[in-house]
Formats: sequence, C-alpha cells, structure tokens
Amino acid sequence: MENVLNWNWQELSDLLQTLGISLAILLGFYFLAAFLQKHLRRRLVARMDDDLLANFLSMIFRLLVILAGFMVVFRFVGLTGVVSGLLAGAGITAFVIGFALKDIGENFLAGILLAFKRPFKVGDIIEINGIRGSVVSLNLRDTQIKTGDGKDVYIPNAKIITNALINFTIDGFLRYDFIVGLDYGSDYRKAMAIILETAYKVPGVLKNRRKPNVWIADLAASTLNLQVTFWVDTLDDGPGDMEIKTNLIIEVLNALDQAGFNLPGNIMELKNYQNNPLKTS
Repeated sequence: MENVLNWNWQELSDLLQTLGISLAILLGFYFLAAFLQKHLRRRLVARMDDDLLANFLSMIFRLLVILAGFMVVFRFVGLTGVVSGLLAGAGITAFVIGFALKDIGENFLAGILLAFKRPFKVGDIIEINGIRGSVVSLNLRDTQIKTGDGKDVYIPNAKIITNALINFTIDGFLRYDFIVGLDYGSDYRKAMAIILETAYKVPGVLKNRRKPNVWIADLAASTLNLQVTFWVDTLDDGPGDMEIKTNLIIEVLNALDQAGFNLPGNIMELKNYQNNPLKTS
C-alpha cells in the first residue's frame, strides 16, 4: 500500500496523456488517409478513366499518409533519435527484411509494374496458368479475378509478371467458332452461303469490320467439316457471348435442315473379306 502511495502520479498522468494524444493522432491520420484515398480515387478515375490504376495509386497514397502519421507520433513522444538510428541502420535492416519478405516485395513491385503497364483493366477476361476469369481488382500483393463458375481467385502479382497472360477482351472484341459437318456429296457452296446469310441475321454477331466467315476445316471420315467463325463485342450491353453463340448454332442447324442438308454423325464401314455372315447380337 505504501509503494502505491509513493508512485509518481504526475508522471503516470503525463504518460497516459501522451499515449492518448498519440492514439488520437494515429486515428486522425487513419481516417484522413481513408478520406483522401476516396477523394483521390474519384479524381483519378475522372481524369484517366482507369479504375485499376486509380485504385492502386490511391492505395499507395493512403499508405504514405499513414506512414506520415507514425512519424508525427514518434516525434511527439520524443523518439526522434530512435527514428534517426533506425534510418542510419536502414541498409542492414532493409537487407534482412528484404530477404525475409522476398515474396511480398516481389509481388509489391510486380503490382506497381502491372498498374502502370496495364495489360488488363477491371472487367477484362484474362487467363493465367490455366485460370480464366474476369478481373475484379489489383492489390499491392495480388490480383483478384472471378471465374465463370463464381470462384474468386487471388493470383500473386509476381506470377502474372513471370508467366504468359492472355487477355481476351483488351480491345472489346472476341472471336468464337464452331464446326458443322456436312454429308459428302452435298452442295457445299450453297451450305456455306446459307450459313453466312443466317449469321448476318443473328443479333450480337458483328457484321461490319469483323465479319462472320465460313471455310472448309477438314475432310473427316464421315463428314466434310465447315468451320464457322464470328465476332462479338464484349463491351456491348446486349446478349452475352454464350447466348449469341447458342442462338447462332441453333439458327444455322435449322436453316440447313430446312434446306434439305443432311448432318450425319460418325459412320462406321464394315468390310467382310471372308464372306462369313456377321453376328448382330
């Protein structure tokens, strides 16, 4: 009890006051950083029309503001000398931390490269290492994409930099194709004309600079295969890609059927060189 009474209550009060002010400064810088990040992002999107780069730059700015808050707190509590000492030993510290957090550093630098090089933007459909999906966001460490079946995949930025990346929609256009097998002996040119005429009538199929086309793809065992190719605008608000492809295939099959074309399946030819009756059961 006597030890408690002998405490320097003034020093304790000053310490608590210092801690309270320091916490208030950190919270103030935290909320200020969030506010400035939101404001900066809005301004960058309006100027650049690029959500990906705007998000990344505003995130970097927020971290810098928070770091400035810690520096103010260090100076307020009288740790300026400690900070100077840390900066003086930054070479060794940076080496140790850099070695320990090598993967995080690689992903951070890769994120900066992706943000400025911009091989994709939010909403683009990309494929990396067999993973295909729509880009959701670019963070300091990874890139988030949403696959066609609704899964959210987070790919480390370093993996994107060091591997081949396919962007299916960077210019807004995407080509699809499918095969139609005709019976041998058919009027092939007439069938090709019918397919092209049908393709031009299906909504969503591009008909100007990127036109649908038909050519002979293969002489298969049972059919002569025609390859039908067409383009869609992925930035269009109309029918989706798969819906356009489905409608075109259905319309092509109906048009060929109405014109009397036979679309056979695989045909197997059996040859009996010994003239023995074939068993059918």
